[in-house]
Amino acid sequence: MEKAKRKKSKKKIIILSIIGFIILLIILSNIFKGNKEPVITVQTEKVEKRDITQIVSATGKINPEYKVIITPEVTGEIVELPVKEGDSVKKGQLLIKIKPNTYIAQKDRARANLESAKATLNMKIAQLDLVKIDYKRTEKLFKSGISNKQEMDNIKSNLASYKAQLNAQKAIVSQAKASLKEAEESLYKTTIYSPMNGTISQLNVELGERVLGSGFTQGTDIMTVADLSKMEAEVEVDENDVVLVSIGDKTKITLDAFNNKVFTGFVKQIANSAKTRGLGTQEEVVNFDIKIILKDFDKKIRPGMSCNADIETETKNNVLAVPIQSVTARSKKQEQEEDKKKDENFGTKRVKKKKSKPKEVVFIIENNVAKMREVKIGISDDTYLEIKKGIKKGEKVVIGPYRAISKELKHDSKIIVKKKEKPFKKEK
Repeated sequence: MEKAKRKKSKKKIIILSIIGFIILLIILSNIFKGNKEPVITVQTEKVEKRDITQIVSATGKINPEYKVIITPEVTGEIVELPVKEGDSVKKGQLLIKIKPNTYIAQKDRARANLESAKATLNMKIAQLDLVKIDYKRTEKLFKSGISNKQEMDNIKSNLASYKAQLNAQKAIVSQAKASLKEAEESLYKTTIYSPMNGTISQLNVELGERVLGSGFTQGTDIMTVADLSKMEAEVEVDENDVVLVSIGDKTKITLDAFNNKVFTGFVKQIANSAKTRGLGTQEEVVNFDIKIILKDFDKKIRPGMSCNADIETETKNNVLAVPIQSVTARSKKQEQEEDKKKDENFGTKRVKKKKSKPKEVVFIIENNVAKMREVKIGISDDTYLEIKKGIKKGEKVVIGPYRAISKELKHDSKIIVKKKEKPFKKEK
């Protein structure tokens, strides 16, 4: 009986020992596992020298380089409209005629007023001549002592009065002449001729329609005459990119209506003033208009078509470059967080570090270990980014995955290269 109890107790001790040993193994495994740094799988590419062209992209519309919007300066009914939209016209060709009856009447009335003013002027001249004769006769009599001073003063006053009346009448004649000229000008404006050789790209009125005109404000938009042999793209560029663009920059233009065809051009004009949309809101946008001359274009291109422009602002040849996604920004805050995790693992006291501006870095591979390098960047295209300082030709740079570059990788991280090195290709 006692022997059975001892045997049972011994068995119990063995079982407890095994359980304790297993628990110890688990604890030790967790400790070593916690201190073991994970191996990160990455993709790499060799640093090479390349040609890089910096591009500013923008969208806009196609417009004729030269166009004139025709608006009347007089009001009336359209009595002649010998052109239609799409017609080619020559300079000086009749485009539209407004009913002139009212303006003919104004001209006749102005001419009659001028004739009346001239007749009155001639009468004033004759009256002044008589007063001058009376003045000379009275002056002789005064000198001879026959006429008195009062008579002399009266004649002087009459002479001055008639001279003033004559000058006033001359002013009335000048005013009548101006009125006649204005009436003639208004009558002339009832007929509108083409100011240039071109095409009627837009016609907004019909025969018999009444149009409004004013010499001081814009009247009815009647039509547009454009030279379709010279076209330009007018695009909007963001305020951050406009400083990169210069007059004469080469541009590649694509139109929605012409699938994959690329048209070339150059920057002709950069606006000095901005166009602001959504002022005072979170969606506020500040853009600048840029005009681009199309050097070669299809005759089927029409004003108003949508277009996309890639402006080549700068090109650098044979410079060190890496794929854009290889470069990431690391701040001191991120490094401090990593240090904090280390400190928590090893139980050491963490020293606070001052905040600083994020730095741009890449990860270079040396003996299956990632080395973080701070770099100085230059221009970029859609795929590659110029590196001015920080790396050398032939070094292996991490190009992916994104999560590893942006978060997981740190200095001295152990890595495994996923696949053979090959040039990074832009996804279509």
